Amino acid sequence: MKTIHAVAALTVAAASAVQAMITCDSNNPCPSSAPCCSSYGFCGVGAYCLGGCYTKDSFSIDSCMPAPVCKSSDYDFSSMDGFVENTEYLGDPASGNWVFSGNPLMYNNDAVLLTMTEDSSGTLLSSTRYVWYGKMSATMKTSRGAGVVTAFIMMSDVKDEIDFEFIGTDVATAQSNYYFQGITDYGNEKNLSAPNTDSQWHTYTIDWQPDSLSWEVDGKVLRTLYRNETYNATAGQYHYPQTPSRVQFSLWPAGKAGNAQGTIEWAGGEIDWSSPYMQNGYYYAMVKDVTVDCYNPPAGYNNQGNKAYWYENKYGTNDTVVIGNNNTVLSSFLATGEEPKKGASSSVAATKTGSKSTASSSATAQPETIPGVSGGGSRESGSDVASGSGSSSGSSGSSGSSGSSDSGSGSTYTGSNSFSQGLESGSGTNDGNRVVAGSLVALVAFFAAAMML
Repeated sequence: MKTIHAVAALTVAAASAVQAMITCDSNNPCPSSAPCCSSYGFCGVGAYCLGGCYTKDSFSIDSCMPAPVCKSSDYDFSSMDGFVENTEYLGDPASGNWVFSGNPLMYNNDAVLLTMTEDSSGTLLSSTRYVWYGKMSATMKTSRGAGVVTAFIMMSDVKDEIDFEFIGTDVATAQSNYYFQGITDYGNEKNLSAPNTDSQWHTYTIDWQPDSLSWEVDGKVLRTLYRNETYNATAGQYHYPQTPSRVQFSLWPAGKAGNAQGTIEWAGGEIDWSSPYMQNGYYYAMVKDVTVDCYNPPAGYNNQGNKAYWYENKYGTNDTVVIGNNNTVLSSFLATGEEPKKGASSSVAATKTGSKSTASSSATAQPETIPGVSGGGSRESGSDVASGSGSSSGSSGSSGSSGSSDSGSGSTYTGSNSFSQGLESGSGTNDGNRVVAGSLVALVAFFAAAMML
């Protein structure tokens, strides 16, 4: 059973935790005591060393755990049986198909709601298995409103990224985008036509192959990118997404007050927390079904097994990826890639810090174990992303924060079948507990951002 602490204790712990948090970047990799760098630039152990562990700025190439290989599947979101909270997941894909932070809710055994309250950073779902080229499709409805962004993306541990993003003020458009190792190129983004994204079910598809990448809506290819079009002569390499990636869905507050002005403007303005597009105190998006069709690895790949992806060096290109039989599971939230068995005899609940903190006196006694997670990808992470229009400086109050809640898993919405972005009255009530307070990580992010000003 998960240990639950009073909100007051979390608040007191936040001040101490800020002092303990260690940052990482290309010039300052993580220390051996907290070797794993999150994609948001903080060091830790435990969950920091799993999905999203940024190999390039971690202590060593062995700090991040190998990632479970692709498995073709059709995920019917008529239940949340395969969902596991990020405060519980230790790297075993058999324990669940999707890791979440925030508060996903089951809606009428038909779809999962990604929810976002004012005091959270929304909801993020990540597949426990990675994909190294494949065809991924999602049937979903987006959220609506200024500053509210729905996303369906592929994200690798070296920040290769493929995006469908939906701005809440433009429900007739799906934005397609891609990144190579988190480097921003504003020419990469293109708008695609997708009518009534908030009220009609659409199936969005990413068809990712070693030499081409297509974005589809309802089976129609609307954009194709070829690898040979992405060559960067200055760097002498192809700026093409090419490394094993997780499937991710998120609803995140790009227009939250305090975010970078460019991000707020890109998202259609600041969020209205009394908007008619909210229901039961939250914005929401809906995901109904997800399919993953794994393709073969690229020709000539380094084949040493069939269970896990890992990198043989920090260059982070497709020719540095190895498929082996490596272990992907940590024994506790104190473990790392170098020491995966550390803390094996300890109580799992007793080892968690971060979004589920121990008492404030222990906040500085051990490294952070559960990173804050937000759904903004490279646009919000701030690594190699220039500030300005359409980007985040990485110092916003929401970056690296989590809207996690103990009530997320198994919560169910049992209202009307016409759940309509808050425009109809009497559309039901939420039987699941809603997020009522930000997590410790959200508080830490707030204090950290304040210290950066």
